[in-house]
Amino acid sequence: MTELSQTTYCANHPNKETNLRCNKCGKLICSKCAILTPIGYRCRECIRSQQKSFETAEWYDYVLGFIVAAGISFFGSLIAPKMGFFVLFIAPLVGFVIAGGTRLVTRRRRSKNLFITIAAGALLGGLPSLLWLVIPIIIFPQTNAILSILFSFLWHGAYVLMVTTTTYYRVSGLIFNR
Repeated sequence: MTELSQTTYCANHPNKETNLRCNKCGKLICSKCAILTPIGYRCRECIRSQQKSFETAEWYDYVLGFIVAAGISFFGSLIAPKMGFFVLFIAPLVGFVIAGGTRLVTRRRRSKNLFITIAAGALLGGLPSLLWLVIPIIIFPQTNAILSILFSFLWHGAYVLMVTTTTYYRVSGLIFNR
């Protein structure tokens, strides 16, 4: 008895022989197209459709999230850099406050682009007072004042960096999300 074996090819790469199928839709996929999930291999289309179900943000969440993040970050940037070394402790706390405030106004809706928008708000909210430190250096370039302004600039830069990263990681659920 002879067995007839039919050669099958990937739906996306017609030159690649394969016997692998997506475990959700059954489409033939090659090793380049296959994405390993905890329950088996899936095609990119099924993965994409599954991820879209987790993105629940509305258009106005982007606006509200940005405004709240920028506002809190701006007010924090007026206070935190004056604390010197303690900005290393204050900036992450401000990031947590921003994340909590934005999660409240967006009603915990989520989207990767929303998380990026909120982080951008935190970044841009901290920049005006950072730029305010640069103006005296440009207008009055006195060597004795530059050193103190540079230290303020350093602490403020640390504030902006830490607030932005803490906010992003907190809202995206990468750390301490409940």
